[in-house]
Amino acid sequence: MSYEPTDFELKQLLDLYLAQWNEGDAERRSDMIRQVWAVDGLQVLVNPPQEIRETAAHHGIASPLLEVRGHDAFDARVRRAYELFVAPGQYTFELNGGPVRQAGAAVSFSWVMRDRADGSVAGAGFDVLTFDADARIRTDHQFVA
Repeated sequence: MSYEPTDFELKQLLDLYLAQWNEGDAERRSDMIRQVWAVDGLQVLVNPPQEIRETAAHHGIASPLLEVRGHDAFDARVRRAYELFVAPGQYTFELNGGPVRQAGAAVSFSWVMRDRADGSVAGAGFDVLTFDADARIRTDHQFVA
């Protein structure tokens, strides 16, 4: 059974979760990652980008899940997303509504990648989280739209 964070813990965690993707300072971003994720935390990108799915299909491989596990891997994943989307000054990641508590102490929430120039939504996603006893993310199943 997963730990169920209090409403206060959940708000803090989701604020940090979104902030890590937008943080420009590598040291602060790394600190946030260590606050948000369990040491052996796992993120599964359930529906990888189309290019990856097409390459896999070309080689006769079923659409692969992309998995990221542990703080060092999260540092690399979040840094790369920051470099691609946030650093150029074009986008910011934001929560889209509030979290929803699910069965088994899981929590789901939606997010958007918003264009800073005109406010339009350039991307979106839906995540389902579970937590360890320290109210850190143990698993994150991410669906990108």
